[in-house]
Amino acid sequence: MERVIVVHDGSADCEAASRWASWEAARRGLPLQAHRDGTPPASEETELVVACARDVDDLSRSPSPCVLVPEKAGQPVAAETVLGVDARDPAPEAVAFAFDTARRWGVRLRAVHAWRLPAVAAELRFGIPEEDRAIWEDDEVHLLSGALRPWREKYPEVEVLEDVRLLTPVQALVRQSANAGLVVVGRRPGSAFSAVVRGLVARSRCPVAVVPS
Repeated sequence: MERVIVVHDGSADCEAASRWASWEAARRGLPLQAHRDGTPPASEETELVVACARDVDDLSRSPSPCVLVPEKAGQPVAAETVLGVDARDPAPEAVAFAFDTARRWGVRLRAVHAWRLPAVAAELRFGIPEEDRAIWEDDEVHLLSGALRPWREKYPEVEVLEDVRLLTPVQALVRQSANAGLVVVGRRPGSAFSAVVRGLVARSRCPVAVVPS
């Protein structure tokens, strides 16, 4: 069965989404297809569904990876791929998608792990000692490194930058979207888009790929 890249019907008048879909279809050597009905395309034949960011609600339960493109996005570029990853519970499908995209585009992969201070930090009456914060951050760095190790071995040709940020996931990923070609995040099986995904799609400067687990 031939794989296709589908442009969501609600995004027919969104030039940025149509442009990105055509560009990526050419890069992958796949046909481009407009989706005409209201149901999600069949996952067996659909490589990607591309839509305008404003149509996020229409695709919240799509069985296929979705790329949501900001209406004001410029020309598509094969720039740095950004992966939003929870080092404690990485979504393997999203990680694989991000690594594969970076490999095909020939760009660096920036793996962003957002973390927050442990609950005990709120109990410190005189602020957080710098050495405690450094220890906590080192733990997060080691977690991310361990989570990515098997993927770096599988994709040795991909340059990887491990990026640990003391920010919310949305803040961390939106900051990196300004210079990225694509931001990749995961979605839990059977669930709708999370608040993190919706916040990211609303504020990202580049297309966002949401990959179901």
